[in-house]
Amino acid sequence: MGLNQRSLGILEAIIEGHIASGEPIGSRTIAKQHQEKMSPATVRNVMADLEEMGFIASPHTSAGRIPTDKGYRFYVDTMLHVRDLSAKQRRNIESHCNTVDLHVEALLKRVGNLLSDMSCYTGVVLVPRFSASRFRHIEFVPLSHNRLLAIFVSGTGAVQNKIIKVDEGLPSADELQQAGNYLNQSLNGMTIRQVRRVIAEKMQEERVKYDRLMHQALTLSSEVFDSDMADDIIIEGATNMLDYPDFADPEAMKRLFKAFEKKKLLIELLDMSQASSGVQIYIGGQTRYQDFRGCSLISARYTNGIEALGSIGVIGPSRMFYSQVIPMVDYTARLISQMLKRELE
Repeated sequence: MGLNQRSLGILEAIIEGHIASGEPIGSRTIAKQHQEKMSPATVRNVMADLEEMGFIASPHTSAGRIPTDKGYRFYVDTMLHVRDLSAKQRRNIESHCNTVDLHVEALLKRVGNLLSDMSCYTGVVLVPRFSASRFRHIEFVPLSHNRLLAIFVSGTGAVQNKIIKVDEGLPSADELQQAGNYLNQSLNGMTIRQVRRVIAEKMQEERVKYDRLMHQALTLSSEVFDSDMADDIIIEGATNMLDYPDFADPEAMKRLFKAFEKKKLLIELLDMSQASSGVQIYIGGQTRYQDFRGCSLISARYTNGIEALGSIGVIGPSRMFYSQVIPMVDYTARLISQMLKRELE
């Protein structure tokens, strides 16, 4: 059964009314507000059809209706009118992002806070994957008789630290500097995936086996790059969700914070967003992640002009203000991408 203009208008009124109020929307309310004069009985008949098609549902004993995830999906895909950001909102985003000498990690954390503050929901940011990042610089700092600190700087300026245990005696400070210089010259610009392959190939070369400095440098670097440093996700404003009656139910709240705590679910969703251009919208019950029921994620990837590096997004209840959040996420992702592209130029 298709939807005619009357059905579309009533569905839109129910969804937007529920987004604004959080309450079930009744036939009398729609009959009073609708441009086309209809009796409550006519509205009820249309609502019954919409319920049968799975777009709305009746909670408990209420006479009103609320949208289902299917209803939200239809609304977002076919009916939503996205608003333009105001000049003040754009300036706010720009002032938070365009900060001189801000490291990528600090920038992304600030973006998570910004999205949370502007939306009053939860801001999430997937930081660039370590294995996909590019080698820029590495430095080794001695710590004790058998431990040293490796400081790695990626092409985006992100800094990763790793402590390495050395079994055969700690090299001198001069040897560590020479090892770093050799790696910085020979590996610069490669992705970490490429670095791992090159290190493995060079370690098999006969001349490396007899060159103590080269062998030492490659052994130390293999310790740094032998496994991925943990994928990281920034979550800001998680407690904002407690302000919404949608999560007043202890079970719903527990499910949501479990998802935040484990992070795996969010990383997978943001990963999917990273693989697609433009704004992506994931609505809880329409994904395979049951812990995400009752929530929606609006996300967009950010790039350096060459490749996708990560994703940013906003998590809110399924009845979030999509028309306001979508342009906010889109504009912020594009602004970050422009900044990271300039870093490479």
